Amino acid sequence: MAPEGEHQHLFDSPDLGELVVDASSLQARVAELGAEITRDYAGRAPLLIGVLKGAVMFMADLARSVDLPLEIDFMAVSSYGNATRTSGVVRIVKDLDIDLTGRDVIIVEDIIDSGLTLSYLRKTLAARGANSLEVCALLVREGLQKTHQELKYVGFRIPPNFVIGYGLDVAEKYRNLPYVCVFEGDI
Repeated sequence: MAPEGEHQHLFDSPDLGELVVDASSLQARVAELGAEITRDYAGRAPLLIGVLKGAVMFMADLARSVDLPLEIDFMAVSSYGNATRTSGVVRIVKDLDIDLTGRDVIIVEDIIDSGLTLSYLRKTLAARGANSLEVCALLVREGLQKTHQELKYVGFRIPPNFVIGYGLDVAEKYRNLPYVCVFEGDI
């Protein structure tokens, strides 16, 4: 991570605060996670389940970093709406197309905050007959978890600030930033 002041934001906006993870660190860590998954799932074809919309950038890069045959599918769940804090109520907006029976499943999450969404997803997907179920989270915001989560693959542990970029948004904006930074605007 570059020290504060050593980076230029992609576009000029007062909403873009301190850099949390720069683009090159993101890409390097995603490649490492892909190599770990390749090693851990050798001889198997994992199913990556991306949690829309935030995990799209991460999952695309992660899938390209895994040197195994794999499949991908997506779920959309909602616990935020346009807010910066979870409502605590999780609902499935788009369900999977692929049957999980006997599959080695990796849930790909952009960020873990309270852990409530992930707990709900794990419980829901575990009931669908997967052979194994693991989690690959790009970011874990420290100190916000309401439940203990076993996370096999973690990109970065970050402070509890609200962050944007590399798929993470606020009201659908800033997903296309190639890095992760603090959001300093108003909702």
